[in-house]
Order: sequence, then C-alpha cells, then structure tokens
Amino acid sequence: MSWTRRSLAALAVCVLLPTGLAGCGSGGADGPERALPSAAAGRLLEATDEDGRRLREVDGEGAPEVGVEVQPEADGGWAVRLSVRGFRFSPAGTPARAVAGRGLAHLYVDGGLVGRLRGPGHRLAPGLVPRGTHHVTARLYADDGTVWAVDGRPVQSTADITASEPAAASPAAGGDGTGGAFARPVPGGRGAPGADREAS
Repeated sequence: MSWTRRSLAALAVCVLLPTGLAGCGSGGADGPERALPSAAAGRLLEATDEDGRRLREVDGEGAPEVGVEVQPEADGGWAVRLSVRGFRFSPAGTPARAVAGRGLAHLYVDGGLVGRLRGPGHRLAPGLVPRGTHHVTARLYADDGTVWAVDGRPVQSTADITASEPAAASPAAGGDGTGGAFARPVPGGRGAPGADREAS
C-alpha cells in the first residue's frame, strides 16, 4: 500500500510542474537546479566582444571568475586547466538561456578560437602552437552565447606560453623533453581567481 502513496505523491508533484510550483527530475549533487531570476543573470550591454557577441554585465561581487594554466607536455602538446569561481560548467544540450554563474568557456590562442569547453580541462594538440610566444585566453560565456562581463569587460584570463624547438630529453635541455617550453600567467586578466587580491 505504501508504494501507492509514494506513486500518488510523485504524480502530484509532477502535475504541479506546468504551474511552475514544482519540478520533477534529478538535480546535481547540490540538489535540484533552479534558474535564478533574469535580473540575477545580469543585463545585456550594447557592447560586444571581438566575435560580435553581446556582453552580459553582472555585479563584481559574486561575479564569475576564471584563471588559466597551461603546461607543456612531452609530445609537444599543451595541457590547459581552468580554475573557476562563482561559475559552473553547463553540460552539452543545456537550453540556450542565461542563468547566473553558468555556461561554458571559449579557449583562444592568439585571438583564434580553438575550443568550447564544458569542463575545466583541455588539450592543445602538438603543432597547434608554433614556435614563439603566444597568448592562451579563456573567456566565460552564458549558455545563450552572451559574454559574462564586469565593469564592461569580458570575464577572462590569459596565459603567455613560449614554444621552442623540440629537444632531446637530457639534463642540459631540462631533462623533460619539452625543449624549454614554458607557460607564464599574464597579470591583471579580468576574472582571474585571486587577481583582485594579488593587485592589492
């Protein structure tokens, strides 16, 4: 008999869904997902980024932040790791609407889009980054394609990387086979976790 009560209770909750009073489905580990009011998702500005996508302005306090770290790999590729605060990556198939603190990151090398990330890790293939110094930028976007922004500037972070000719793994070449490649964060990128604290 108890299974009937549970089934009726579940049915009652699902019937309330069209009225907006309740929802069915599974939320994440933190409980059911709830979209915040559109005001919490910021306001659209007329300004756009380099790709023509409109900026979505949010208050600085509690705004999403991103940091980018790039490390060379022995095969000539690069491991990219993003650190975010006040932001959650949306899974593929998420509806195209802005929800505060949610979305994806676009990854750029020297201003050219190389990936749309729905998680914190990415790998740049060998040969994608030629010899020399390059800028790797991660920029946060809402699921509707707008750019998260604070004070009229996109929430993004940039790291400089320098790729050199491959060298044999030896103590003289650093012993790791990366040929002296290294990555260095560029200070002052808007949205880098801890950037505001480092500047003070």
